[in-house]
Amino acid sequence: MKLQDLLQGLEITAASADMATDVSGVSYDSRTVKPGEVFTALSGYAADGHRFIPQALERGAGVIICQKPPEQWGMSGEIPPYVQVADSRRALAVIGANFFDHPADHMTMIGITGTNGKTSSTYLLKAVLEHRPGVKVGLIGTNQNMIGAEILPTERTTPESFELQGLFARMYREGCTHVVMEVSSHALYLDRVYGVNYETAVFTNLTQDHLDFHHTMEEYCDAKSILFRQCAKGVVNADDPWTARLVKDASCTLFTYGAAFPGHHAEAETHSGIQDAPLFPGYVETRSVPDLSASVPVPDLSAQDIELTADHIAFTAVTKNACVPVQVNIPGAFMVYNTLDVLAAALTLGIPLEESAEVLRTVPHVKGRVEVVPTPGTDYTVLIDYAHSPDGLENVLKSVKGFAKGRTVALFGCGGDRDKTKRPKMGKIAADIADFVIVTTDNPRTENPADIIKDILPGLEGTSTPYVTVENRVEAIHYALDHARSGDVIVLCGKGHETYQEIGHVKYHMDEREIVADYFKKGERA
Repeated sequence: MKLQDLLQGLEITAASADMATDVSGVSYDSRTVKPGEVFTALSGYAADGHRFIPQALERGAGVIICQKPPEQWGMSGEIPPYVQVADSRRALAVIGANFFDHPADHMTMIGITGTNGKTSSTYLLKAVLEHRPGVKVGLIGTNQNMIGAEILPTERTTPESFELQGLFARMYREGCTHVVMEVSSHALYLDRVYGVNYETAVFTNLTQDHLDFHHTMEEYCDAKSILFRQCAKGVVNADDPWTARLVKDASCTLFTYGAAFPGHHAEAETHSGIQDAPLFPGYVETRSVPDLSASVPVPDLSAQDIELTADHIAFTAVTKNACVPVQVNIPGAFMVYNTLDVLAAALTLGIPLEESAEVLRTVPHVKGRVEVVPTPGTDYTVLIDYAHSPDGLENVLKSVKGFAKGRTVALFGCGGDRDKTKRPKMGKIAADIADFVIVTTDNPRTENPADIIKDILPGLEGTSTPYVTVENRVEAIHYALDHARSGDVIVLCGKGHETYQEIGHVKYHMDEREIVADYFKKGERA
């Protein structure tokens, strides 16, 4: 590919490179550059890629894409061939689309963003879409990436823009007609999905997470809102207090969903008040705190007659044109919202409620989301869930509390090198809802696990809920199993689908399913 073709659509502020230069590839990591490739110097969150231009040149980079001209280099002290752009992150996204011939333009793109529920929603929507003749779906997410039934490993929720475009290209090449993907706030803020045009974007909810990166909830919300300026149709949670702020600058047609839970006024607890705006009938200015006196419009899609059981959720999905019974065999009140956003997204894609409901009735559990782990010969239950934020922990524990015949036992920790303010909050949530709490280690990364546990404990101290601390997570799981009682539900929170524990900068194999299975295999209960 010629350099001029690679740079198509970019605003170039200065250049010394020959635009007729042949380009063999693109890299943004100086350690992986191959001779003849373009090296894009990203102004990163943790490091400035411009510092690594000399290393890229030593490895044979032919052209440098940068935000500031490179310094003299080599024995001759010449300035290497370069192209200066206003924003190298956005440039990498454009370059990736050009290099792979704009694969996303040939598929129907659906993006799902929010703090919780993204993974479950992507899997459920993938199942609904693939029920239709001739549809093959690519999935990009936290658990894994998929091309149809083929599973691909993943390192982060949303890959860097160049890898993402390469993944789109592979999906298109292998026959995908649709892509359903989780879109993280990091990806939106760091322009990993810049230039991708989504047919439908979905917002699940916004609760505290990633404040080590975004600093405030307002910044976190504003990062999520970017997605709704890159889509034709937006599906948003009418019961979430951040929705009004999220959509105030949206450029898409909006479709709302909400739930009418029995026994309480849902919007009085969680709604910010949506009325009078041009985006959809009855929409208003956001308020940072829910305004209980506000007039709340009826969502375009609502869940009524909600039934929550130990092994499924059921409700009636209601629009102005339809009234359809829905059942999903995954427990938890939060699954009502995860199901609603899938039904709403499917409607925006032309799939009737009846068809979606028929598929969802048969969809199996999503790995690491309220996942039942076999405990042969016992009368208690062990669940694995990815709950790693205050809201996620609260959701899963409240759900379990609703069906547990015995105690609700919460085993959890908090990730290292992440938002420290949520640690005591999660401790308080566990103490308020669970009957017994085991505080342990999650992914400590570069932090001392004991220090993380110390940050959690203030939320538990002074409460009447009994708790223990067991720093080693494997030993903590063994402790939970050793002390299990009849009818207990033990919830292993935080790891979910993950099959590793990150200590320092190394990921060590650790699968909680295997830990529980080995426990029973070795007869440790005896």
